Amino acid sequence: MTMDARKQRVLQAIVALYGLEGEPVGSSVLANYFDMAVSSATLRNEMAALTKLGLLEQPHTSAGRVPSAQGYRYYLDHLIDAPKSGTLPEKDRRRIDDLFAAMDAEPEKLVPAATRCLADMTGCAAAATTPQAPDLCIAHFEVVQVGRYSAAVLAVTSAGGVRTRVARVDTGLTRDDAANLAQLLNRGLTFVAPQDLSPMLMASMVLAAGQRLAPVIMAAQALVTTGPQACLEGAQYLAKMADVRQNLGTLLEIFSDNEAATELIRPEGNKITATLGCDLDPAMPGACIVSKRYLAGGGLTGSVALIGSTRMEYERLLPILDYFAARMGQSMAGQINEEGETRNEPRRKETDRPGDGSGC
Repeated sequence: MTMDARKQRVLQAIVALYGLEGEPVGSSVLANYFDMAVSSATLRNEMAALTKLGLLEQPHTSAGRVPSAQGYRYYLDHLIDAPKSGTLPEKDRRRIDDLFAAMDAEPEKLVPAATRCLADMTGCAAAATTPQAPDLCIAHFEVVQVGRYSAAVLAVTSAGGVRTRVARVDTGLTRDDAANLAQLLNRGLTFVAPQDLSPMLMASMVLAAGQRLAPVIMAAQALVTTGPQACLEGAQYLAKMADVRQNLGTLLEIFSDNEAATELIRPEGNKITATLGCDLDPAMPGACIVSKRYLAGGGLTGSVALIGSTRMEYERLLPILDYFAARMGQSMAGQINEEGETRNEPRRKETDRPGDGSGC
């Protein structure tokens, strides 16, 4: 049995209707959806065929049909169009534009703030990572005395980002110590890849600095080896989803590990990637993760994702995610001005300017 065009339309309709109502879809409801252009009898036959193919399930003998995990997989792989910015309603575009225009573009501040707003906008949990590049390294160090016993180690990455870490020196720290440490770090640890940060190199750095200043050297080491940071916002929305909330503990555990969380929401290439919870290890039945890569300039990339039920409104949410990812990358690359416009874009006409949209 093959999937002809009508079976595809029926599956697509059942996914949409089940996502809206959360109830099994019967042939009469489906006939109304098609404006009675197809008879109920024909639709029952098509639904029976889709059930035999494993794409639909019937919870009870007298009930309608719901999509199976295989049905959702087929829908996501074959039936949903790639989201286009032009399909996003203007009010959503303006809301997202205003959001990023008001945000600090520093990735460590922007990522959690933007992720929180994406969750509030969509009613799903949202997740994102700070940008990273395979060849990212530290180009310059500064060491600043902070009080008598602490030093702030500042590192400027090769992409222009800034990382900081504070180290405590129990024996005290002078300005001369800070200046000498900065020179030592710039000689020994700039443009060193994390995988080349050998124990022998670190031992020689500690020896040159002196054991009492070793905490500052260790803080610099941590800055060199820092990978992308992942954050999760909007978990409260998952708690309200009956078919997903049992997975909340598993999800929170994954996001306690940056590496595991980053891998969980990593998309395939530059397209939106949808992953069903039943395909994950550990499995999260009933859940779906849709993710998109963003480009932050200078070879830096990150991920942004929506996490919700397999019944999520894909047609509405995927264009939001696609546009949101584009704006996140543009903001980090300094391509959004204070009025929410992309640099080098034609300026909006006064009548097209956003009204009172602000914040989330």
